[in-house]
Amino acid sequence: MQKQSSKIAVLDTGYDHYQYESDLLAQAGYELKVYQGSNDDHDAKIRFAADAAGLFVRWTQIDEVFITACPNLKVIIRYGAGYENIDINAASHKNISVANVGGYGNHSVSDHALSLIYANTRGLFRGNANFQSLFGSAPFDDMFELHRKTLGIIGLGRIGGTLANKAVGLFKNVIASDPYIPDSRFNDLSVEKVNLEDLLQQSHVISIHCNLTPETTHLINNKAFSKLGQKPYIINTARGPVIDTKALLKALENGQVRGAGLDVFDSELPAKIDQRILNHPRIIATGHYAWYSENSVDELQKRAAHNMASLLKGNKIEDCLN
Repeated sequence: MQKQSSKIAVLDTGYDHYQYESDLLAQAGYELKVYQGSNDDHDAKIRFAADAAGLFVRWTQIDEVFITACPNLKVIIRYGAGYENIDINAASHKNISVANVGGYGNHSVSDHALSLIYANTRGLFRGNANFQSLFGSAPFDDMFELHRKTLGIIGLGRIGGTLANKAVGLFKNVIASDPYIPDSRFNDLSVEKVNLEDLLQQSHVISIHCNLTPETTHLINNKAFSKLGQKPYIINTARGPVIDTKALLKALENGQVRGAGLDVFDSELPAKIDQRILNHPRIIATGHYAWYSENSVDELQKRAAHNMASLLKGNKIEDCLN
């Protein structure tokens, strides 16, 4: 008979400490171990996790091969709301529970989206970079006022809904597209429900807040850009591959898009991000920290720990994905 594992492995580091997780799981008889090797060494991560009962992950790809190599595995917890790096079907086939931490950064991410909206529409980065030469002049000729314009939100979940709450008093209209959200939520948020094509046609600012799935990968592509009616700003604090990067650059060149504010990209490795994105005068790029605030990171780690402990006990939780 195979001996039950007491090891819980943290595969992706980046937080100041893991004391809360360690203390909480120790109460249930588990020992937290943190991987210290190269982040790019996938095989080393598999060896480290091979005897674990639970995994905490951020970016590591947990595919069928990884899961098969971990015969004691019971639970996988994603530090964050997205979960596209985890093969949920493969985990389910092995009776492994998978959970994320949904909605932990509602305010931090929506605040960041608003920051990118203001920074773009007011030309803040260009104005700062050209302070001397542009003093007394606008950084762009086509700057507009939000109270005259329409905000379109793609994805009206927890974060998209929080942004809508904050934006209804800033914009003339707030519209949203989300086929998986009931009409009652749109009504509660005072947001007009539209299909994606109408949103693309009507919006002066488009903010993306959907999960990354096969359906949403490159959702904003050449075809979508061709449907834009107001030369909008595009804001993405969700997942990078929702936007086709090459199509975005082409849309900027063709004047279909006024500018963009991006916190997420095709790659999580800065060296692999297209330099044309980072150097474009009409794009404001931030380093995937929209999720962060003093409160959000604390909530994220604590909720992840409780999700792990609950699932190891066989309890049901709201964040469980399978």
